[in-house]
Amino acid sequence: MDTPTANFTHHFLIAMPNMADPHFARTLTYIAEHNDQGALGLIINRPIDMTLAALFERIELPLEAPGFAGQPVYFGGPVQTDRGFVLHRPIGEWHSTLKVTDEVGLTSSRDVLQAIGAGGEPKDVLVTLGYAGWAAGQLEQELMDNAWLTVPADLAILFGLPPEERLAAAMQKLGVDFANLSEVAGHA
Repeated sequence: MDTPTANFTHHFLIAMPNMADPHFARTLTYIAEHNDQGALGLIINRPIDMTLAALFERIELPLEAPGFAGQPVYFGGPVQTDRGFVLHRPIGEWHSTLKVTDEVGLTSSRDVLQAIGAGGEPKDVLVTLGYAGWAAGQLEQELMDNAWLTVPADLAILFGLPPEERLAAAMQKLGVDFANLSEVAGHA
């Protein structure tokens, strides 16, 4: 008999304090896709030492739209760290976009970066190098092992807050203070 599984697409994963993997310690991860094949997410609170201006220069694209040059690029996760991913709203029409919700898309094709550079659209963007991936059943097992807390995603946290405030804001949605979480997991 198959056990029904929850779908955590468009949810935040909050790493528990006992998270052993240094890639995910103290992270807030946005789940862009979760199905019976696995899950794909982006860490959204770990900027790297690179701005969009530096990224655009590295990939030889002009960045003429105002307001984007100083935005950070993020470590999205340990998978394919040489590849860029753009989480954005509105969704738009790009070559390679995963529709997360009616408002949010995840695009890995260069055309979205060209549009950002030339015209500043899509307006709300979060650019990562790499992503986090889970095989079929792996995320569900990690949730049962108390590695993560989950909360429905909030676009105000995703696109409206600086990276250092996102984890605390997501925790607040659960009514939990990170400092009060125990490093020892238990089961009721």
